[in-house]
Amino acid sequence: MKKHNLAMVGFGGMAGWHYDLIEKIDGLEVAGIWDIKEERREYARSRQIHVYESQEDLLADETVDLVLVATPNDVHKSIAIAAMAAGKNVISEKPVTLCSADLQEMIDASKKYGRFLTVHQNRRWDEDFLTVKKLMEEGALGEVFRLESRVHGSRGIPGDWRQEKEHGGGMVLDWGVHLLDQALMLFPGVALETVYATLTNVTNQLVDDGFTADLGFANGIHMIVEVGTSNFISLPRWYVLGTDGTAMINDWGDPIKIVRACGADEGDVVPVRTAAGLTKTMAPRRDDSIFKEERPEEKSDIREFYQNVMAVVDGQEESRIKLEEVARVMRLMEAVFASAQKRQAVKFEG
Repeated sequence: MKKHNLAMVGFGGMAGWHYDLIEKIDGLEVAGIWDIKEERREYARSRQIHVYESQEDLLADETVDLVLVATPNDVHKSIAIAAMAAGKNVISEKPVTLCSADLQEMIDASKKYGRFLTVHQNRRWDEDFLTVKKLMEEGALGEVFRLESRVHGSRGIPGDWRQEKEHGGGMVLDWGVHLLDQALMLFPGVALETVYATLTNVTNQLVDDGFTADLGFANGIHMIVEVGTSNFISLPRWYVLGTDGTAMINDWGDPIKIVRACGADEGDVVPVRTAAGLTKTMAPRRDDSIFKEERPEEKSDIREFYQNVMAVVDGQEESRIKLEEVARVMRLMEAVFASAQKRQAVKFEG
């Protein structure tokens, strides 16, 4: 198997995750790293990882054919273009850059220099996402009419560059890039017609520390995508509503819980007493009229990302992360910001 050598620009926590993953992948090795922070370079040396003298030194290494850009978001573009100009193929951490115009510059550079450019949209391999995707493909809930996808935490934004607008901070760019990408991947070939979004600034006034977006697809389905960092009681990771049932995944690693109607007559509903009256509408279903089940999450292997990257470089496969998909997500994040600023729904496609 042909061996590929990868060098990392930036060696923070995410790059360390990449390093540990690459050690488990045949045919791929880390040639070394460069980071502008001395403490990160010292940390790499403590792990017996080669540290280049500079970014220029890294790009001059002729043994390196892949460069991972794992820096703050605002410098992804300049580093990626410099790497492609030096004859390297590039993997950028997400978000690939700060706006769709910058991404187009990167795509143009990829074509100009004949180099492969891709983005580490790793949460396409999230097992909760794959479980919901399979459930929808099976039609187990009947016709799905609404989905809700959320990630909630209560610690605010991490105390680093993610709090700073000039570096591309904020939760739309940090987590939105994942959840919005997953939303679009659930409906291949379906136009997204409208976007209505609100942002929160509970713990940070410079960048958004959370957002909620209502996505209206051309097939009539609405999907709520939400990120919160001041939520001390978290809502479910996934909530899926169909004409014949409902499914929920409470958190990462949890099974998917499914409740479906089983066709029994519900004509003799017994009203329930609430604090100020009776209701049949909201009375719970009888046990004999529903079917409950739990399924484990689908399994995935994130090593497939790098295996695909190597196969693309070797001319054996097409990229699983298409740049036109990345560009669509970038435009969608811009629509989220535009809707929040205008305080109204904005048209997206169609």
